[in-house]
Amino acid sequence: MFAAERRQLILEMVRANGAVSLRELARVVQTSEVTVRRDLRALAAEGLLDLRHGGAVLPGGFTRESGFPQQSLSATAEKTAIADLAAGLVEEGEAIVVGAGTTTQELARRLARVPGLTVVTNSLLVAQALAHANRVEVVMTGGTLRGSNYALVGSGAEQSLQGLRVSRAFLSGSGLTAERGLSTSNMLSASVDRALVQAAAEVVVLADHTKLGADTMFQTVPTDVITRLVTDEPPTHDDRAATELQALADQGVQITVAGTGASAGASGPSSAAPVPPADADTAPGRPPRRDVPLPGQRRTRGGAGPGPQRLNPGGGLEQGPGTGAVERNARMADLRRR
Repeated sequence: MFAAERRQLILEMVRANGAVSLRELARVVQTSEVTVRRDLRALAAEGLLDLRHGGAVLPGGFTRESGFPQQSLSATAEKTAIADLAAGLVEEGEAIVVGAGTTTQELARRLARVPGLTVVTNSLLVAQALAHANRVEVVMTGGTLRGSNYALVGSGAEQSLQGLRVSRAFLSGSGLTAERGLSTSNMLSASVDRALVQAAAEVVVLADHTKLGADTMFQTVPTDVITRLVTDEPPTHDDRAATELQALADQGVQITVAGTGASAGASGPSSAAPVPPADADTAPGRPPRRDVPLPGQRRTRGGAGPGPQRLNPGGGLEQGPGTGAVERNARMADLRRR
């Protein structure tokens, strides 16, 4: 494929999806990530797209919301790995809320095997994934159907969540930054997501690396309310994504990183060391996970979290600001060893 044809295809993918990862672009155009990165820089120089952490978005700073067909085809391997790890956080007999999105839909498919679970959701896709799970009770909100993502929104959805209390909320979104937290491109969806958060004691965000650093119009979950982020490992060249993860960790967010088959060898699932057996999150049959060894446990709402800490190249924690390629490589190399 000639460079002009390849760049036209890349541009069409970005326009169709709003945001596309470098990894996904390389797979579709059947070339290396190095070549795709060169194409992205050329297109960005012409003002046709904006470079983002590990990919590209439509120009203008804020990514727009893509429709469900495009979302379901984006970063599929990453979403599967994230859903596998997120399902391991759920205990038998829990009551949780699960928001709308393609990643949360993947999570719901895995929750069908958790006995005694109660799932409250505004997503038709989440409910459908659990419809035939005999030991899972599904409670749907009211509201008006939003066809682009098959979610119930509006005052009916929000009012049905009043007085509800569950252990965890699992949410996705269009973008995630340390500065603003989780955000989405639609005002009605953002409002319902905020109501879901109010019902939960803990908030778990599911976001693949293409969402890191993306900033969209409506904030749903401020960073200081996020308990845990479950994400995939950014590509090795993506220093900015690693910096965003560090900034989130500095604010007390627990970071859990999933390996995917899309990454070569070292970052695949086999490289993830299990958490010690004493950890309740490692029940038999659950996939191993890697918690980034940055700041300690997430502070509870209203409490004080640990001060900023970073991994030095020797693997130890050190205080103070400053990031860079050496520090980033040390952090991610430590992750791959674990």
